[in-house]
Amino acid sequence: MTEDTLDGSAIDRLFATIEDRKAADPEESYTARLYARGRAKIAQKTGEEAVETIIAAMAGDAEEVAKESADLLYHLLVLWSEAGVCPADVYARLAKREGISGLEEKRRRGGGRDFGGSSRA
Repeated sequence: MTEDTLDGSAIDRLFATIEDRKAADPEESYTARLYARGRAKIAQKTGEEAVETIIAAMAGDAEEVAKESADLLYHLLVLWSEAGVCPADVYARLAKREGISGLEEKRRRGGGRDFGGSSRA
């Protein structure tokens, strides 16, 4: 693993490439084809990749989890771009949550459900 894969630079570079391909010919660019098909299709593909990642994790296949995670991140970045969100926006949200318990952060957002789906007071 190279050092630049340990920070956000790989995601930033991929996001820049995705942004550059928005205007490409959909016949020559998968990214441009996704944009041409619209936000609903991009969201659908993102969901499919999330499910495939979960299936790989449940099967205990670490290599497949990594592969599917890369596909998921790509489609998520396309969805972010389509929605007007950039990695810096997400990084800022993560930075605000750093050092805060996940349960505490969820309570602050008004989310009162635990992993089992029951409400907590």
